[in-house]
Amino acid sequence: MSKNVVIVESPAKANTIEKFLGKDFLVTSSYGHIRDLEKKNMGIDIKDNFSPRYIVPENKKSVVTELKKLTKKAETVWLATDEDREGEAISWHLKEALKLSDEKIKRIVFDEITKTAILNAVENPRGIDYNLVEAQQSRRILDRLVGFEVSPILWRKIKPNLSAGRVQSVAVRLIVEREREIDEFKSISRFKVTAVFDCVDCDGKNVKIKADLNRFLSNSEEAEKFLIHCKDAEFLVASLEKKPVKKSPAPPFTTSTLQQEASRKLRYSVARTMLIAQKLYEAGKITYMRTDSVNLAEQALDAAEKQIVNEYGKKYSHRQTYKTKSQLAQEAHEAIRPTDFSKESVTGSREENALYELIWKRAIASQMSDAEIERTTVKINVSNSDEIFVAKGEVIKFDGFLKVYLESTDEENGENGEEGLLPELKENQKLKYDLITATQRFTRPPARYTEAALVKKLEELGIGRPSTYAPTISTIQKRGYVHKDERMGKEREYEILSLTSDKKIDQETKTEITGADKGKLIPEDMAMLVTDFLMEHFPRIMDYKFTAHIEEELDEIARGGIDRKVMLDEFYFPFKEKVDHTIENTERVSGERILGKDPKTGHQVSVRMARFGPVAQLTNLNDEESKPQYAGLRREQKLETITLEEALDLFKLPRNVGEYENEEVVIAIGRFGPYVRHKGKFYSLKKEYDPYTVNIDEAIEVIEAKRKADAEKTIKVFDENPDYKILNGRWGPYLKAGKKNVRLPKDREPESFTLEECIELAENYVPNKGRSKKKKTK
Repeated sequence: MSKNVVIVESPAKANTIEKFLGKDFLVTSSYGHIRDLEKKNMGIDIKDNFSPRYIVPENKKSVVTELKKLTKKAETVWLATDEDREGEAISWHLKEALKLSDEKIKRIVFDEITKTAILNAVENPRGIDYNLVEAQQSRRILDRLVGFEVSPILWRKIKPNLSAGRVQSVAVRLIVEREREIDEFKSISRFKVTAVFDCVDCDGKNVKIKADLNRFLSNSEEAEKFLIHCKDAEFLVASLEKKPVKKSPAPPFTTSTLQQEASRKLRYSVARTMLIAQKLYEAGKITYMRTDSVNLAEQALDAAEKQIVNEYGKKYSHRQTYKTKSQLAQEAHEAIRPTDFSKESVTGSREENALYELIWKRAIASQMSDAEIERTTVKINVSNSDEIFVAKGEVIKFDGFLKVYLESTDEENGENGEEGLLPELKENQKLKYDLITATQRFTRPPARYTEAALVKKLEELGIGRPSTYAPTISTIQKRGYVHKDERMGKEREYEILSLTSDKKIDQETKTEITGADKGKLIPEDMAMLVTDFLMEHFPRIMDYKFTAHIEEELDEIARGGIDRKVMLDEFYFPFKEKVDHTIENTERVSGERILGKDPKTGHQVSVRMARFGPVAQLTNLNDEESKPQYAGLRREQKLETITLEEALDLFKLPRNVGEYENEEVVIAIGRFGPYVRHKGKFYSLKKEYDPYTVNIDEAIEVIEAKRKADAEKTIKVFDENPDYKILNGRWGPYLKAGKKNVRLPKDREPESFTLEECIELAENYVPNKGRSKKKKTK
């Protein structure tokens, strides 16, 4: 039995650390039982969602028993869990569960899983930092208090199985408020004027310059009037301004900036980014990935400088340190960086390599020289008008860090155009227009949040910390408050007025798609109802500043500045009074809106939240015994904005569009969207079909397309027992035996299996335990 036992959270981390320690050390993992220990130590008996960081073993008791056996005979137990608050709390839980004395344990922490870092940690152990444990425990207690007290109120007053959370509900509020800003936004039409001028540069070559009018024109009349002025106008270069500009690199990644940039450049979700980063960290390829620090250690600065000089030359190297802007940054971690700067890529999956390269480029670029740019601005006068055209251009004199990396942004406007290269011009030089266009443009509403943009906003407001961003965003989607959707947008006409070199003004109308969105966070109607309810009855926990203040107090507890009991008391007792008052004095909420009356029947038309989602309702107020008619709202419709006409359209379904194969064809909308019903079978309608206008020919196309797909999917059907089919699936051929999906042996052609063999395969098939749901044990 080893004298030294090292305990970490996961097997992957244990495997990597084991390589760097000698035979005197036995490295093992706690393998996921931590959450149960945590509940026990907190005295709270609850069901909890396990983080992806922890694997749930088959038998948690056996894991604890095994750890007790290992640690009982060991002289020293090294607790090597992560260095943040969660990691510190895990070490404390292990100490308590395994009944380890302070003398027997040594706590070691490291930013990276490398030999140097591990051996340095072993040489400089410390005890458990109880301030960090207190801060982590306080966070979990606060989150449970809010969740356990408020969620049952939502079950009573709105709908069963809803949930509230201290950070989650505030994040939903942000998304709801943004959606309402978009709904209330009134787009304003205006005209952007762009001119293309012909001129001769200093080398005598004919070149073209593109310039924009320095303001928008308010309407087509003003735009046409200006173009008429331009017909006989002279255009002179009024001024030339050349200005040297330096562009500095962005600092190395923190958790939030990594999540944002991986979303922009790699299209990764926040949860996906953290899962991949966890693998890279546990494999010893990057430093710890939950951090809000932009600081790099001295040895990292030395390694980055060496790599830059070797790869690009000395003039590209510029050693610099960064300071975290936020005063609320947690422990003094390093920024996220490679553990070995000489490795520009790593072995592993394509996703791991893509994220690693992003981290490597950002960290290297942060230690490179500024880019030197010459920015030119040319102002062009119009002789018979006070208006001015402006042309802008950039020339990169020295690329510096741009040789490696350029940070992306969330900007979507794009109205300012790109700044290209401008020819050499002189003041008072005459220019001749080739084409001047006035294009109708519309002001845009604020953009919906992407996951990355929401992380950025939460960080700006001081809400949450590096370890909470990904779980928060995952939770609000899993709970059904928010979904990521693709909005097709609507067609919109716009005008273009063009003045050509032959002095003719042409006018044309074109179309564009507006309001299209992909991968954005869109709130459900339930999110609107819950947010309004919580804002009315629990304004304190929904307040951005208060939520940020709680984070500050948790930071103070971590620093040992305040006592957690005092902080929790100050929060809980006023909160509990509000909970009791809300239970006793509030009515049930349905979000009902009365839209008006049906012109044909005189029945009242209303919308509200029902058991399975938002519905429109037709009610005969003159006959109490008649039952209301219901129709579900479409995915893109909202309780708050649906009109009377749109609600009445919902009752046009189901509708009979004709007959096919001597059976009627019906179009309807169900819980999962619009569909065609024919001969007792259902065929989903794709987004390009409008269920209110689809005709019999289009419906037949949908039916036949599905039949063809099913035929291609079916390999073999047993007529003597139709419950058994051999089908083509995503991962290859498989047996469908009733409700069972059974793998087929790969050494035979799927068509060769007999019914008897299929029945035997189904009876002997053991499903993958990793994918099956586990039964609760009492």
